[in-house]
Amino acid sequence: MILYLHGFRSSPLSFKARFLAERLEGLGQQSVYICPQLPASPRAAIALAQNCIAQINPAELTVVGSSLGGFYATWLAEQTGCRAVLLNPAVKPPRDLEKYIGVHTQYHSDAPFEFKRAYIAELEALTIARITQPQRYLLIAATGDEVLDWHEMVDHYPQAQQVVIEGSDHGISEFADYADTVLTFCGVDVHPALKDC
Repeated sequence: MILYLHGFRSSPLSFKARFLAERLEGLGQQSVYICPQLPASPRAAIALAQNCIAQINPAELTVVGSSLGGFYATWLAEQTGCRAVLLNPAVKPPRDLEKYIGVHTQYHSDAPFEFKRAYIAELEALTIARITQPQRYLLIAATGDEVLDWHEMVDHYPQAQQVVIEGSDHGISEFADYADTVLTFCGVDVHPALKDC
């Protein structure tokens, strides 16, 4: 199973989330993909994610997280022992999201939501100082990320499998070039054998 966790102000309608869904559908594997709309509260977002994966064997699960979703994915991987793919992950969101306290809209809708000051403490409670079992992690980081520092990402996931993209951006515009790398790490056969005619 693959659980995709989107970033701050994002949604299941993000380019990367939709691309993975479409790629899996093309492989006839759409049933292995879950991508919920996460609430603004980090505590509630984690509770929703845990509910989504409650009946799944961690050995058969990969959490794919983008930006803030990567922060959540790291916490879930450390708690459950599942694999995690991190796409330009937020490493220090209690620091980075302090300036976003207030009311915002999502990128893919006009629906307002409030990012409350109390959520900073919720993020602090989810912080993983050091990962264990780095072989469970795949990091994809872009040097051109205009929002987060790719050096912090690389340093936070030492000895993990790492793909550093020269240039690109926070959204990883070239994600289509890396989707099969992600899915292969998740255990998906991206080159299924042709069936006999």
